[in-house]
Amino acid sequence: MTDDTTPTTDEPNEKRAVVLLSGGMDSATAAAVARERGYEIYALHTSYGQRTAERELECARRLADAFDAADFLRIETGHLSAIGASSLTDDELDVEDADMESDEIPTSYVPFRNANLLAMAVSYAEANGCEAVFIGAHSEDFSGYPDCRPEFFEAFERVVDVGTKPDAEIAIEAPFVECSKTDIAERGLELEVPYEHTWSCYRENEPACGTCDACAYRLQAFQRLDVRDPIAYDERPSYREDAST
Repeated sequence: MTDDTTPTTDEPNEKRAVVLLSGGMDSATAAAVARERGYEIYALHTSYGQRTAERELECARRLADAFDAADFLRIETGHLSAIGASSLTDDELDVEDADMESDEIPTSYVPFRNANLLAMAVSYAEANGCEAVFIGAHSEDFSGYPDCRPEFFEAFERVVDVGTKPDAEIAIEAPFVECSKTDIAERGLELEVPYEHTWSCYRENEPACGTCDACAYRLQAFQRLDVRDPIAYDERPSYREDAST
């Protein structure tokens, strides 16, 4: 006689998400949010010929360990570097100092990079039964990077719906798309993100320059919160609006 009350075996029921883990503070905080929401993390790191690729990879590996990632996949691709037209990948173009008032697209823009990265992340997600792809893009990227706008992520999610198997339901999660860098830092501090294991500088592997766009926005975020950024800088200019006080 079959006992209908026999308990079923304990199967793991954790949700899965791919996190585009660049090694920077935005992606690290996105990973923390994914974990807080109950996702098991599949970390995807891409090296595409950027100047600080070695340091970013080191940080991404440390972060994957810190977040107990179920898997860490590094994809090395040279096509964005071969295409060029970005100071991040082309040695003939200088990485400019930060101009935080400009609405122009900076030379650090890598043409259509996020579409390339998200396409790889969706492939990885579909292959591993993941329900979401997390990316750390935020509102202060809008003016400079057209592939960081909410409309872009909404459109890409529609592409995913059309281009994956019928039973694959993969959401594109950009939790900070309406947030500032300061909002991200504040959220990350609440979630105890190990920012000492992150890297944002566009120019140098060690120490961070302190004057490129990425350094400027990062330092400004920590300065607004009266918290010292834990990584090493060659310069630490003040980017607070009340710097004269």
